[in-house]
Amino acid sequence: MQKNITSLGSLNWDDLKFFLEVARTRKASSAAKRLGVDYTTVSRRISSLEVALGTLLFEKSRTNGFVLTAEGQRLLSYAESIESTLHMACEQVSGSGVALSGHVRMGCTEGFGSFFVTPQLSHFVDAYPAISVDILPLPHFISLSKREADIVIALERPEHGPYVCCKLCDYRLRLYATQEYLDSHEPITRSSDLARHQFISYVDDLAFSSELLYLANLIPAASANLRSTSVIAQYVAAQQGRGLAILPCFLAAQDPRLVAILPEEVEITRQFWMYCREDLRKLKRITLLWDYIRDVTERNTPLLMGESRAMSFAD
Repeated sequence: MQKNITSLGSLNWDDLKFFLEVARTRKASSAAKRLGVDYTTVSRRISSLEVALGTLLFEKSRTNGFVLTAEGQRLLSYAESIESTLHMACEQVSGSGVALSGHVRMGCTEGFGSFFVTPQLSHFVDAYPAISVDILPLPHFISLSKREADIVIALERPEHGPYVCCKLCDYRLRLYATQEYLDSHEPITRSSDLARHQFISYVDDLAFSSELLYLANLIPAASANLRSTSVIAQYVAAQQGRGLAILPCFLAAQDPRLVAILPEEVEITRQFWMYCREDLRKLKRITLLWDYIRDVTERNTPLLMGESRAMSFAD
């Protein structure tokens, strides 16, 4: 018992910040970069925490980096709770000017993040200059459990976890090509004509979500001679007249170089879901950004559903 009291008395609570970053990144070098310190400082602070607690928190592996031990896993849940409580406490005791400040990281699918969320967030940071925002438009899954982001917009609703989640919107995809491509290839007047054309699509076995594998289901006879894991790469290839591509309307409809093909016959509707950790949802900066994204998404329903070519912004 005396040993535990002595250990807790020598505990530097600031070491928990270093512990959290190493647990999330699994690399001392990555944690150091995020914390703005050098590698040796991170290693020293982790060692100090382990000595204070009298236990090993990480197993170090050349291939997997810093892997949490069972004791480290138990500490992680408590450390995250302390972190969230501290954020909440700061907001409660600070003035409104301080509360409407801080940093938020938002993860999105690549196309939506680049062509819709980023333009909208440029207006958000103008309205709230004390809040800094990282936008991560990536063609892969973003983990909230590792704190890679504070808010995520994804194609699928999370199946489990301590998350607050809402359906953000429906959006529509259509088949697009340039007018030059259409003028130099066989005419398309009905869906059966599509079998004679080349498509631009996803690399099936590398798609990060089954929601992206719509070409084979929509056009079974389709042949794709150019594939990419990136919807933006597919969009650029379609701009170059390399073939037909199924693209989100919010991306392609804004581009006058692209023409929707058989829009009444070839269309897909998908959803975006937005979610964040329960312990972050009540933070004012998270609430502000959450509500802002819901508002601008709702007002852009015509663009998202392919009924308009123009994007609108919050007043």
